[in-house]
Amino acid sequence: MVTRKTRTDAAHNRRHIVAVARAAFAGEGLDLPMREIARRAGLGVATVHRHFPTRADLVTAALAEHVATCRADMRAALDEPDPWQALSGTVRGFAEHRLRDRGLNEALFGPHPAATAFAADRREQARALRQLVDRARAAGVVRSDVSVDDVRVCLAAIASFRPTTALHRLVDLLLTGLRPWETSARTGERTVRVT
Repeated sequence: MVTRKTRTDAAHNRRHIVAVARAAFAGEGLDLPMREIARRAGLGVATVHRHFPTRADLVTAALAEHVATCRADMRAALDEPDPWQALSGTVRGFAEHRLRDRGLNEALFGPHPAATAFAADRREQARALRQLVDRARAAGVVRSDVSVDDVRVCLAAIASFRPTTALHRLVDLLLTGLRPWETSARTGERTVRVT
């Protein structure tokens, strides 16, 4: 007979396994064996296999958690009333995920088979990014010639950059490049408006 406590313990174990796997995959990639995830979770390999019969099941669960976090971040960006904060915060958030969740991001944006389950999420994120760019351009907080493709180039540069603390400097430079140029009436010099 399955008791409420048994169900609660099983649900707790499942959440714990996914959290451990997500952290491990984020830092070390998706090639870690199931027995290593079980060891880090402090559980037997049979318990892990009871919840996730295959490695692919565990990878998909870990990616689903990561995608849910990314989805929540994008919702918050769309709700942010300041167009520059919304867009720049999204770019900075992408860089933070790059530093923290390297293995998961490489799986999502690379050829890993588990990524196909999240194709609709990626399309939705792309639509949301376009909204952020359009809103920022309409508000005049980015250059008028900035397109969503330009922002994607920024994200690709971040994704290709080796995850180090210098990544923050790269992000600052990329964001500065998106800002509008203003001509000073007195000197005729071009300056970047920084807020």
